[in-house]
Amino acid sequence: MGEWFLGVMGGSGLSAIDGLEDPVWRACETPWGQPSDAILTGRLNGTRIAFLPRHGRGHRIPPGEVNARANIAALKAIGCTDVLSVSAVGSLREDLAPGQFVVVDQYVDRTVGRPGSFFGTGVVAHVSLADPVCPRLSGLALEAGLARSIEIRRGGTYVAIEGPQFSTRAESHLYRSWGCDVIGMTGMPEARLAREAELPYACVGMVTDYDCWREHTAEVQVTDVLAILKRNAEAARGLVETLVRALPPHRAASPIDTTLDMAVVTPPDQWDPDLVSRLASLCCRKFGAPPAR
Repeated sequence: MGEWFLGVMGGSGLSAIDGLEDPVWRACETPWGQPSDAILTGRLNGTRIAFLPRHGRGHRIPPGEVNARANIAALKAIGCTDVLSVSAVGSLREDLAPGQFVVVDQYVDRTVGRPGSFFGTGVVAHVSLADPVCPRLSGLALEAGLARSIEIRRGGTYVAIEGPQFSTRAESHLYRSWGCDVIGMTGMPEARLAREAELPYACVGMVTDYDCWREHTAEVQVTDVLAILKRNAEAARGLVETLVRALPPHRAASPIDTTLDMAVVTPPDQWDPDLVSRLASLCCRKFGAPPAR
């Protein structure tokens, strides 16, 4: 058992965590480049917290240019044990109205051109993504939302699109036919990278609109989305605060903590030293020592 160190990835609408004790913005550099911004660290109810604005302060970075590898690597490098993503999403279901929240449990990845792995030639790994989120952290997020009287749904499939444009009506109808529940632009490859970094990950989606599948509803406009976001932001901050206060006193180990033990297929004597030196910042337990040659 150990101490919790919760990383919070704030998307559109969540640009800060209020009430942190001894808050400090920490600049970070990773082998995969710079994260979206400095990381705000501090304590909340005695628990260590690290907050990273996914699009940078001032929402400067579009979805397709978010350096998800650097963001996840930076949170892992400073010692985070778990990561909670809070993201704006569009609804693909009539019963998920703007203003409601959903605890995501599955993903369909439609992004293209975004680096989706820390691994590559020289060290090959295949992590399991059958269940891409942490059930323990997701459950805590759900309970926190219910405790705050937020309209929050347990489980939902998130389809990640490239953006930055919103969907066409045909695409929106297609995603509905696949059984997707919400749509966003940043959930992938973030979730898969967290798994490669052995970080238990959960995602709370804040519904801002009905996408564009409702024929009788006006197309999505960013001004409407921002108006809903402002209302959601206070609820999201309350959810995070309640979640932190409800964390068990000690963090029990999770199977996700040792994901790479069953994922790396390249024998150590074949590891590429340059790639290993980068991977050591993600998992010093496995890659901390240079491979024998």
